[in-house]
Amino acid sequence: MGTRPTGKLVYLSEPEQLEIKEYEVPEPEPGTVLTEIEQANVCGSELHIWRGHHPEVKDGVLGHEAVCRVSELGEGVATDYAGEPIERGDTIAPAYFLTCQRCPPCQEGQFNLCENAYTYWSKPPEEPPHFHGTFSTHYFVHPNQYFYKVPADVNPKVAAAANCALSQMLYGVDEVGVDWNDTVVIQGAGGLGLNTIAIARERGAKTIVVEGVDGRIERAREFGVDHVIDFREYETVEERAKRVRELTDGVGADVGVEVAGVPQAFAEGPHLLRQGGRYLEVGNVNPGIMSEFDTGTLTRKGIDITTAIRYQPWYLQTALEFLSKHGDDYPYEDLIDAEYDLLDAEEALAKSDTREITRAALHPHAD
Repeated sequence: MGTRPTGKLVYLSEPEQLEIKEYEVPEPEPGTVLTEIEQANVCGSELHIWRGHHPEVKDGVLGHEAVCRVSELGEGVATDYAGEPIERGDTIAPAYFLTCQRCPPCQEGQFNLCENAYTYWSKPPEEPPHFHGTFSTHYFVHPNQYFYKVPADVNPKVAAAANCALSQMLYGVDEVGVDWNDTVVIQGAGGLGLNTIAIARERGAKTIVVEGVDGRIERAREFGVDHVIDFREYETVEERAKRVRELTDGVGADVGVEVAGVPQAFAEGPHLLRQGGRYLEVGNVNPGIMSEFDTGTLTRKGIDITTAIRYQPWYLQTALEFLSKHGDDYPYEDLIDAEYDLLDAEEALAKSDTREITRAALHPHAD
């Protein structure tokens, strides 16, 4: 029996304190898949965790956005979650959370709310199989963790982000409902906002983005947004609401999508919508951060609010199919503007945090 390989990982011991750890890579247990990381991305959630702001994950092996290459299959694993045959060397995208199928939300079919979603992500690195996050050379896909084979016509570098922003927004857009010829106002043009633009356009909707950062506005235009409301030009809620009405024949948007992650944006949302509009809240995920809210406007306008946290795990397959059909129509490859070696993860996080770079990718090199 040959010697097992070793691998490295990035461990967050406390906020903004990273350590590089090295461990022997265990054999996969029955029902698991051992992979090597091809690319892991620095997502906004990593920045929340790194700063110590995430409500659930406070330490552990960082990373969740990734594309992986299968190294070894545990006993009993022959296909992905869509029934596609899987073998060594295949490229896969794993959902970054578990669906235990036993907790109360799972019993109600709300797998996106699984109470045990982060069972492995938050484990200490010394606990086998060690490689619990994707800021590492290797990654274990566990039982009850959905994964899908990446279609041959999808660039693996683009697929690395499919298990987060694209899957979540496909799920969220379905939940709130976006129909042909709707007008969708999107608050924020980061990764979530850009994916929302693409999804809404493919649904036949018109799009308006509210943003105030030049690079993000430029990227939104590259993704085909119909109109931009620059909040440096339209400085108040009243001015922005008036501008939305001007762009919608005096009515207001049919759908609003909050992906700025700012409580004040949520408070502004109802003012941008028509009577009977629909509103999707995604970006505000940190409990305890408050904002004043005009509940009377919400009620009198008859606005429905929908929230979306994570996604039903099969939406990851939908995301990969979306990229197969439409990925070449949008500049997804340009969203990564900085690439780092795994060992330089601290620099990648710091520069992402100061917005010196928009989105970083880590490229681990297995021993």
